[in-house]
Amino acid sequence: MRVDGSLADRKGKEESAAAAEGAAAAAAGAGAKCKSSKKGKRRNKKGKSATVVQRLFDTCKSVFANCGPDIVPSPEDIERLRAILDTMKPEDVGLTPNLQYFRNAVSEGPPLITYLRVHECPKFSICIFCLPKSAVIPLHNHPGMTVFGKILFGSMHVKSYDWVDNPQNSRETIRNADGARLAKVKTDDVFKAPCETSILYPAAGGNMHRFTAVTSCAVLDVLGPPYSKSEGRDCAYYNDLPYSSSSGDAVLVPGEHEGYAWLKEMEGQPDDCIVVSGEYKGPKIVDH
Repeated sequence: MRVDGSLADRKGKEESAAAAEGAAAAAAGAGAKCKSSKKGKRRNKKGKSATVVQRLFDTCKSVFANCGPDIVPSPEDIERLRAILDTMKPEDVGLTPNLQYFRNAVSEGPPLITYLRVHECPKFSICIFCLPKSAVIPLHNHPGMTVFGKILFGSMHVKSYDWVDNPQNSRETIRNADGARLAKVKTDDVFKAPCETSILYPAAGGNMHRFTAVTSCAVLDVLGPPYSKSEGRDCAYYNDLPYSSSSGDAVLVPGEHEGYAWLKEMEGQPDDCIVVSGEYKGPKIVDH
């Protein structure tokens, strides 16, 4: 996705302010530590519970340790991750609805979407997308990935698809004369936080999806494995065309065509989607 540098000045100011706050906190903490005994420090360290985002990271590290492209975690591991994500709230990752990310400050053009990277490694990534009202993440895919999505707050319309394979040969795709591939609608609905975590798989669950912010909203994604152009997992974008626009080689039951569409891959990222990088300011993650 394209990243805009127009927020660099603001980001720099935020980082400077954060650094100043961090220095003050460190000084205060140092003074407090001088007054405490070693026994007290050991007791406090032992009694301190892990943050939700730390537990999420630790669970991801375990779940995706032996996974890779097109390898789906076990049902038990999926439930372990889902259980943590289902409980997550905006404050667990340092977000509030009144942050600048969620205000549509652009007078012309599409609203800016902010991407916050929480963690990324070759096995998995944790990230947050912050969308002001009416912002759209275009229809895109997740090649070979298992993806967990949790709406932290707000309302979002989700439309997703899965590919339709040739019933005579599952290895063959169904395409029309223009090269568009047949897909079936998996989800076409509005979701409002708090709601359950959604899960998509390499070949099911709505692997291609589009997000439209009904209100300002934030969604936390866990991707295993993450996108990697060098490993053949680049992000592809699509236009969805009505099934009635071309029959192609598909043979469907009469009346079912409303649940199908032709997905035509686009060249590169859509011009009307601008994603900028922001700084994740939630609880820190420790990689033990």
